Amino acid sequence: MKVVIDTQILLRSIPKLAPEKIIYHAFDKKEFTWVLSNEILTEYAELVSKWYGVQTMSFVLSLLLESENHQLFEPSYKWQLVEDDPDDNKFVDCAIGANADYLVTDDKHIRKLLKREHPFPPIEIVSFAEFKQILERRK
Repeated sequence: MKVVIDTQILLRSIPKLAPEKIIYHAFDKKEFTWVLSNEILTEYAELVSKWYGVQTMSFVLSLLLESENHQLFEPSYKWQLVEDDPDDNKFVDCAIGANADYLVTDDKHIRKLLKREHPFPPIEIVSFAEFKQILERRK
């Protein structure tokens, strides 16, 4: 299962007692492949460093990039589907281009895409709560 995870979900998964910590545990157990682009990695680095410090940022990026169940993917096409916050398009473009099974986000701008009448290209957008259920069902 290939998954793109937005930055806010990543940030919420860092504290030891956070409910989102299950993402790291599932990733560590190789229950899914974490799909990343350079643009996503840059945002991860910037915001993890801002909120948790440089040492934590280095640890998080090392964990992601040294694991065999990560995939680097560079989208060759920009769909520009997220109009309200164009910066969020990096997650959508990566998920579509890499043919990810899920884009995990609670971001209201991205989740607005769920309301499209004729969704093309198709993209499976799930909230953290929905992804947690998916992981639990797979056990």
